[in-house]
Amino acid sequence: MQIRTMTEEDIPAGMRLKDIAGWNQTEADWRIFLNASRDGCFVAEVGGVVRGTATTIVYEGRFAWVGMVLVDPEHRGQGMGTALLKKSIAYLDSIQAPCIKLDATPLGKPIYEKLGFATEYELERWALKRKKEDLTGRVQMDTHESMLTPLLEHVLQADRKAFGADRSGILRAMDRAEPRFTDGLWSASGMEGYAFGRRGSFADHLGPWIAKDETTCQRILERFLAQSSRETVVTDCCTANPFIKSILQARGFEYSRPLTRMFRGRNQYPGRPEMVCAILGPEFG
Repeated sequence: MQIRTMTEEDIPAGMRLKDIAGWNQTEADWRIFLNASRDGCFVAEVGGVVRGTATTIVYEGRFAWVGMVLVDPEHRGQGMGTALLKKSIAYLDSIQAPCIKLDATPLGKPIYEKLGFATEYELERWALKRKKEDLTGRVQMDTHESMLTPLLEHVLQADRKAFGADRSGILRAMDRAEPRFTDGLWSASGMEGYAFGRRGSFADHLGPWIAKDETTCQRILERFLAQSSRETVVTDCCTANPFIKSILQARGFEYSRPLTRMFRGRNQYPGRPEMVCAILGPEFG
């Protein structure tokens, strides 16, 4: 096994691995990783063939993110995933990232704990399946204007507080790709909530999804579903949110799988998780 830095030529191999895993990422997502951290994304090769991947992103020097730890099923159980994770951690330590975060599956959690990661809070993926006939013609019927630049800037400033660091580069890319999913709600007292969304390989993904209260949370969801034309919609929710589960269940979403947000180092910028209905995604934070 050889671990080296990932390049754009490796994107097809990354897509193959994520397809095997049943994940929702696209080629555009891989490019976001590479553009954000050209030296911090890695592949593991066996016999010159890419059999594993891992990505990192550093947010404003406050904390870093590890994602897309994928291993070909034929090479699992041989330490490849752990080696990729250690390579990612070593790289982030070398650039003095004060904190490293990730979202762990139940199988991965014990491995991360051995490497010094602690639990921050719990997450759950929820999915909605819709009938194709109910969505026919929606793309042609729906119209959505891009958010005005001053309003988008206001949303990005609010997200820095909610997330704990600036990730405006990623959110701008999402807005350019799918402006119909970028949403913000304001009242006389200020911003009440906002959301972004992505068109994944098999599902539309809602997140980040931030709301001050239950009414705002529900309104954002309804507006997103009205804009989405895919049969499948997914979102990764914070279990500590007091109203998110009831809202999703009422709309027909079903529980899919658990995740655990974990950190290693000094978690000085936790953001405002009490306002988070759903995260951007396990690969991004």
